[in-house]
Amino acid sequence: MEIWSKVWPFLVAILFFGLLISIHELGHFTFAKLFKVKVNEFALGMGPAIFKKKKGDTTYALRLLPIGGYVSMEGEDEESTDENAFNKKKVWQKFIIVAAGAIMNLILGVVIVGTILTMDDLIATNKVLYFNDGAISQQTGLKENDEILSIDGKKVLSGIDVSFLMTRSDDGIFDMTVRRDGEKVELKDVTFKTTKEGEYTLIEYDFIIVGEEPRVLNVITNSFKQTASMARLVWLSLFDLVTGQYGLTDLSGPVGTVNIIADVASSAVQSKEGLIATLNIMAFITINIGIFNLMPLPALDGGRLFFLVIEGIRRKPIKPKYEGFIHGAGLALLLLLMLVVTFNDIVNLIKN
Repeated sequence: MEIWSKVWPFLVAILFFGLLISIHELGHFTFAKLFKVKVNEFALGMGPAIFKKKKGDTTYALRLLPIGGYVSMEGEDEESTDENAFNKKKVWQKFIIVAAGAIMNLILGVVIVGTILTMDDLIATNKVLYFNDGAISQQTGLKENDEILSIDGKKVLSGIDVSFLMTRSDDGIFDMTVRRDGEKVELKDVTFKTTKEGEYTLIEYDFIIVGEEPRVLNVITNSFKQTASMARLVWLSLFDLVTGQYGLTDLSGPVGTVNIIADVASSAVQSKEGLIATLNIMAFITINIGIFNLMPLPALDGGRLFFLVIEGIRRKPIKPKYEGFIHGAGLALLLLLMLVVTFNDIVNLIKN
């Protein structure tokens, strides 16, 4: 029983991770079928097949490694004379098919966030309720009932943005725009106490925000708003990575992701808070998958969308061999990155 208590969270985590990938591939598959594209194979997982079944023109496969999946369409990476080939479809149809995977991940994110909001007692807003004793932010300009509209020039999309945007600071000093008594007020150098934990700066939040009771309308609206907040956080994190504020050692691959989900999942059965934390991780990961895949990089869906935009402008596609070479090079770089972050994940697991 003791071994099982340690193993089952990892099994649940692998199942969750596989579900997020499956949803992505199901998006491609659904719209490919809708536009009558010949799908040669729909696979969940990577590596050797442990189950295969052919129905019509499509082989359905379950593969050994639950770290990905794919939809293999006729004419996707090569010229095909089949009338139902991907390359024979209109540009707008191909665009929807390619984008559908990421969009499905984002839709799943909205659904998970909505589920969390119905479980929470209150939905966070961006309005200050009251301050803790001795609050520095109150002394430097912020007041009760202020509605925080932006932080350091970035719009507050939802209540969770208040904490999201503040975590990006190194000094705990912010320029804010608030709505006060119906008017916009610009606040300079609103200050919070900070503490150092290793190389990271932690912000001490010294105020409490207003919470709203979950109702159908505000659950729906906040589901989209909070998903947008998470999506922007992903973009900002990617920007930080490109600009060198984060290094490769700060990234997690499939091993690290499964470990994180497993850690949180083990507490999910013990309390509602643990379940909410697990769902939050799942929401963030599926939104991360959606946003990352939309980046205009070779081998990603965003890279293929970029080539489709060029095709729409030129009114003819780029030769498949040239596009295939670019995507192949991009895939090699992504696999190399995956190896690096997986190695880091394993090293961190050993250290911990």
